[in-house]
Order: sequence, then C-alpha cells, then structure tokens
Amino acid sequence: MTMTRHSAVKTMAAAPPRPGDDATRDAPVLARLAALKAMTVPELKAEWRRLFGTDAPNNSRPFLELRLTYRIQELIYGGPSREAVRVLDTLVDEFNGKPVRKARIADPRKPVAGTRLVREWDGVEHTVTVLRDGFEWKGRKYKSLSAIARAITGTRWNGWRFFGMPAAPRSPR
Repeated sequence: MTMTRHSAVKTMAAAPPRPGDDATRDAPVLARLAALKAMTVPELKAEWRRLFGTDAPNNSRPFLELRLTYRIQELIYGGPSREAVRVLDTLVDEFNGKPVRKARIADPRKPVAGTRLVREWDGVEHTVTVLRDGFEWKGRKYKSLSAIARAITGTRWNGWRFFGMPAAPRSPR
C-alpha cells in the first residue's frame, strides 16, 4: 500500500479570521453543516462536486457528510497550517520508505537532552530525564511525556501540560 498526499491538504482557505467576526461567520457555517443532515445522497454528491470540483468517490452517506463538514469549515476557517502540512508530508514520505531526517518532525518544545523535569503527584516526586530520542522515567524509556503522565496518574494527560511545559504555539493560518 502506498500513501499519497491528499488534496484536502491543498486548501483554498479563506482569509484568516479577524477579531469580532466569530458570531457573524459561525452562524452560516453551522446552518450549512446542519443542512447536510437533511440532504439526500444525490444532493450530498452534488455538494461534493461544488466544493471539491470532482465527482464524489463513493455513495457512503457518513463519509460524504464527514468530508463535506470538514471542507466547509476548511474553506471558511482555513486548512491546516504550513507546519502541519510539512509534518504530514514528512510522515507520508517516512511511511513510503523515503529517507527522512528525524529532526524535521521533532517537537520544538522539547528541552535539550539531559534536562530533568520534576512533577509532584499524590505526594510523590517524579523526575523525568529528557533523552535525544525520547524520555526516561524510573529507568524505562518512553517516546512521549503523555505516556509517562498516564503511567503516573492512570489517566490520559497532555504530557507537556502535566509537566508544566509551554503549550505548542499556534501558527497563523
């Protein structure tokens, strides 16, 4: 199986949102999304042709509704950021066996190797060491801080947030 870059990433995004536009922009979008539920499959396929410029790939109502919902929002609010597209392209290349520099998909928030992150949970202090290719906690290697946070708490956490790291910066679209 070969993975390809799909056209959904190549977006015809609208201008970035301006402050104060949310209510006036959201109402028509919500109305369009609600209208999809009332459409017949042939009407959904006609909407597909209008929004994508091609024939719909199948007759599956759930598939058509899901992709049309995404496309409507993509056209109004914008598609994935350039950084997200770059990471997706890199992952597709990696999946297809093309050589990929791992540094291209590294998280810029990750501290330098050797940094120790300390968090107290239920009266116990937990220390995580940042490695070049992951994290170490209690002598075991982990690929993500979220996996360590889950091992500590027993519930799903955003690992960056759990260890008090800054949130991922939102890139402008």
